[in-house]
Amino acid sequence: MAFSADELRVLRRALAIALHPAPLPDEDVQDCLRLAGAVDEAVGEAGRLRAFLLADLVRYRNALPGSLSGYLERLQDALAAGYDPRPEDLAALRALRGGPVAAALLERCQVLAERSVRARLAGRAVSATAPAPRSRLLALPGGRAAEREKPKAPAAPARPAPAPPSERPAPKPSEVFPPRRRPVPPPQQRAVG
Repeated sequence: MAFSADELRVLRRALAIALHPAPLPDEDVQDCLRLAGAVDEAVGEAGRLRAFLLADLVRYRNALPGSLSGYLERLQDALAAGYDPRPEDLAALRALRGGPVAAALLERCQVLAERSVRARLAGRAVSATAPAPRSRLLALPGGRAAEREKPKAPAAPARPAPAPPSERPAPKPSEVFPPRRRPVPPPQQRAVG
């Protein structure tokens, strides 16, 4: 979200007043209300844009396999914006997993879908029993605190590289189309006179 110079001026005044309460002139109150309205409008516009992008994703998914590249691009954008993949997305990616981009997206979507399901199930279980306990803050992954708290798990075996195709490689253009030979001019005959 970007603010204009006037909106930043109003925001700065509003923050200063919030830190040091003082009576406001009517003009400042009107400026703050206009700024709040602009922020609400921007939030509403972001919601409309998100709905449009998700509808666009559905259109591309329904047009598969002809819209493969567009679908994969829109799905990546949606995932970056916090979209939880739906079962239809997982089914479409399973059908398309022959390509490297689709296979990578399938793995990513499966992880995200599993997290989403676990979070919903945990939310239902917690809301049914008692209020959610406050979770403790954890260090960022890879930090020293994470090493002390968690014992290292055995490393997972590396996946073997996919076997190269056993088909004959594509022929070179020189094998398919032999080089052209320049025509040799016929020998000149001399006239005897």
